[in-house]
Amino acid sequence: MYQTILTSLEENILTITVNRPDKLNALNKTVVEELSTVLNEVYSNASIRSAIITGSGPKAFVAGADISEFGSLNSQAGSALAKKGHDYVFDKIENSPKPIIAAVNGFALGGGCELAMACHFRLCSDNAKFGQPEVNLGLIPGYGGTQRLPKLVGKGKAMEMVLSGNMIDAAEALRIGLVNYVTSPEQLLEQTRTLLRTINSKAPLAIAKAIELTNIASNGDADGLQKEIKAFGDLFDTADAKEGTTAFLEKRKPVFTGK
Repeated sequence: MYQTILTSLEENILTITVNRPDKLNALNKTVVEELSTVLNEVYSNASIRSAIITGSGPKAFVAGADISEFGSLNSQAGSALAKKGHDYVFDKIENSPKPIIAAVNGFALGGGCELAMACHFRLCSDNAKFGQPEVNLGLIPGYGGTQRLPKLVGKGKAMEMVLSGNMIDAAEALRIGLVNYVTSPEQLLEQTRTLLRTINSKAPLAIAKAIELTNIASNGDADGLQKEIKAFGDLFDTADAKEGTTAFLEKRKPVFTGK
């Protein structure tokens, strides 16, 4: 079905693997379009409760954009490329009502680091490397790197990474809050799935609202608290909220239906 990605659905978790290992899984036009298509599936398919994005092979998550596509771009085409990336993939990931987690195996550079940061949170293998090396091309991050990185790691460290183009290793990524966990390459996907099994056991509508409101807080929306209050109230009208509270009182496991 796809040329550049692989998909596998197990236990309501869709694993999306960028599959260009010979190019270190670099993002090109086809990858962006195919990621967009599979993200539409995440949004619309009720059997998918959450997703993992990872890269094929042991070397790279996504080692950046495919620079071979940059040569002919002018300012208008460059802006259009960045906008298409946001509209098709990056904003679609961030605003997904279902959790999308990055399992970073190896290099996550440039657009790859930005792809990981668009996800709701990140786990990485102990051989992972992160960086925004666009300044080495006379460019800046174009897929959200200047915006999402400061929110995750703070202004000072983000400035250092973006301005120097230097890579950081997994231990440093954990220390500064860029990733939540570091594990062995062999355990990376299973640890990610374990976390998602826990999240998948919760009420889908509550999870969707939690993502939406946490994004609002991260984006500095002055009305975030009022929106949280309203959303909190709205969820009380859902069958899942009634089921969740009833199950708690009855000391049993809730059965959520997404209604």
